[in-house]
Amino acid sequence: MKPPREQLKDLLRGAVNIITEEELLKKLERGAPLRVKLGVDPSSPDIHLGHTVVLRKLRQFQDAGHTAVLIIGDFTALVGDPTGKKKTRPQLTPQEVEANAKTYTDQVTRVLSQERLEVVRNSAWLKPLPFYELVKLASRMTVARFMERDDFSKRYKEGVPIHLHEFLYLVMQAYDSVEVKADVELGGTDQLFNLMVGRDLMRDSGMDPQVALTTPILTGLDGHDKMSKSLGNHIGVAMDANEMYAKVMSMPDAIMKEWYTLLTLLPIDEIERLCDASKTHPKMAKDRLGREIVKGYHPGKEDAAAKEWDEKFSKKLVPDEMPVLDVPPEIGIVDLLMLTKIPPSKGEAKRLIEQGGVELDGQKITDLKHAVKVKDGMILRVGKKQKYFRLRVTT
Repeated sequence: MKPPREQLKDLLRGAVNIITEEELLKKLERGAPLRVKLGVDPSSPDIHLGHTVVLRKLRQFQDAGHTAVLIIGDFTALVGDPTGKKKTRPQLTPQEVEANAKTYTDQVTRVLSQERLEVVRNSAWLKPLPFYELVKLASRMTVARFMERDDFSKRYKEGVPIHLHEFLYLVMQAYDSVEVKADVELGGTDQLFNLMVGRDLMRDSGMDPQVALTTPILTGLDGHDKMSKSLGNHIGVAMDANEMYAKVMSMPDAIMKEWYTLLTLLPIDEIERLCDASKTHPKMAKDRLGREIVKGYHPGKEDAAAKEWDEKFSKKLVPDEMPVLDVPPEIGIVDLLMLTKIPPSKGEAKRLIEQGGVELDGQKITDLKHAVKVKDGMILRVGKKQKYFRLRVTT
């Protein structure tokens, strides 16, 4: 292990909140491996680069010699995390949670090391927990404390219902910290309140309270909203190398520095140079970023992915910036063309197609009956003036 102060400096890179820095230093100075908790609820089948920001922080703790305790929240997922929700979250079935949990375990180990890793499910202690024990845990917390959360207070003021099980969610995830004896708990900035509830419950249980450390929320490919599968602005860790690289190359220049900082381990001075347009052309900086990200999930395939993109897009002078077109998962080519509002009628749309004026990902489409199976990031070119659109799947 590095000396405690050197570890602290490394671990604070990219952190937003740490409560408290002094407590973490004292824990590091003990010289024993810390137990670092991260809870993930398998509420969807895939994880994306936004999820990996906090996973990478957990990996940093592993590389420093500490134990990562990854909690798969298969029990809390049945309840549903209310964080950031404007209304009560729909509850999943046990079958949905189980299917998602299996994919999560596979995908998170693309970031985490298998060494110094404990993967546990919170159903192991929450499912058999007697109801009176849950009541005792809840008695240590107050409704007033929970109402300090922005999302709860806003819903209350707006008359939007807050259900009792949403409060119980906070109790259960806090109890996870007690059960695994966490020294540190990690989460995104939107999880700070939840982490603090765990800290309070540990103190009330006579334990040394965990340090709460949060990481930023990653901006998505659109350049303004947080990365989210529902918004179609994400890169999934299970995507193939070519698609992953192409999506990075489509991102706005303005968020490159954020992605470099949160998704790579490059030195800060090198990141500054890469993101300075007077020193490095944005396309070259984006290429390096794409290669770094692909290398993390598909080692050895970064050169092939870059070559494939260059042959398909760069040599055909596809612009870096283009409008995003929201389309359903499957759509006829004529209807797709009408969504662009370029052809004034379906008749004109059909003529454009028949005359070779329409391409999808560099491939001409001349069949009027062609059904497009849309993938996020597909490039549509329309007309002689070459109007380009990036497709985004909506459901």
